[in-house]
Amino acid sequence: MAFFSQLDVQEGLRTLSVLQWIPVYVILGAIPVLGIPYCLLFSSLWPLAMLSLIWLVCDWNTHSQDGRRSAWVRNWTLWKYFQSYFPVKLVKTHDLSPKQNYIIVSHPHGVLSFGAFINFATEATGFSKIFPLITPFLATLEGIFWIPIVREYVMSMGICPVSELALKHKLTQKGSGNAVIVVVGGASEALLCRPGVSTIYLKNHKGFVKLALKTGAYLVPSYTFGENEVFNQETFREGTWLRFFQKNFQKIGKTILGLNFCTFHGRGLTRGSWGFLPFNHPITTVVGEPLPIPKINDPDKETVTKYFELYISALRKLFDQHKVEYGFSETQELTII
Repeated sequence: MAFFSQLDVQEGLRTLSVLQWIPVYVILGAIPVLGIPYCLLFSSLWPLAMLSLIWLVCDWNTHSQDGRRSAWVRNWTLWKYFQSYFPVKLVKTHDLSPKQNYIIVSHPHGVLSFGAFINFATEATGFSKIFPLITPFLATLEGIFWIPIVREYVMSMGICPVSELALKHKLTQKGSGNAVIVVVGGASEALLCRPGVSTIYLKNHKGFVKLALKTGAYLVPSYTFGENEVFNQETFREGTWLRFFQKNFQKIGKTILGLNFCTFHGRGLTRGSWGFLPFNHPITTVVGEPLPIPKINDPDKETVTKYFELYISALRKLFDQHKVEYGFSETQELTII
């Protein structure tokens, strides 16, 4: 009986580790967003609120430069429970030399990019052991770094803005052995994520290739098998009021926040029930072979297109080599739009 109780406790901790993820961001964000204006207008604690704003202004560029990385936060036991919920795995196909810098391009986005987060923003899958002497920086929306407290939390995991300023700093001002991870499909790709689908948005996203050419960073394709399997996504029938609200809600999110809100669901607190927890489906990120890129200060369109096509070929090769091992059929193709 004690044995089964221990299993139940482990399962509960895994579930809680996933449940806390989004609420923690919301709670940490709500404290300064609501608390600072309240203190300024209605409380005797207004000097504390002023100090918070002054600190934010003085520290404004930190997230785009060196950040405040914490090995302690990246190694929290919490992330091991998070990782084992699915579970998440990181697979290396080739070594990454610490004498170079890299842009690891992550596909697909998925609804919440669990694979990219666990593999590159934490040490739950042992990134530093799998790729010794390589420092990863997962890139995300810059707006997150405008919120006090939240910015400290995400910086502690080595997360940086997905802006040219921040990425160039990591690739040119911090020596070698750095890898920025960019989930290039973004919000648009999130709407394509469904079980069994291997479609990515890439044809109009050539900025990462231009950045690689400007910095001389090697391009590394990566594909996260299982990322699209952890949620079901709903698209309501055209002409219904549900579809009307869905389209307008997504339009508002895209315009104001740069996000496409997905209508998704997964499992509930018990297996087999309906809810918003992700399904317990294995997620495996396979990191491919680095593609050497020359450093060109002002690359022309033809050069960008040339290396973009080379990257697509490398990505297709990576997908085809591993698709059967990680759940797809031999006939499954990677669709790039």
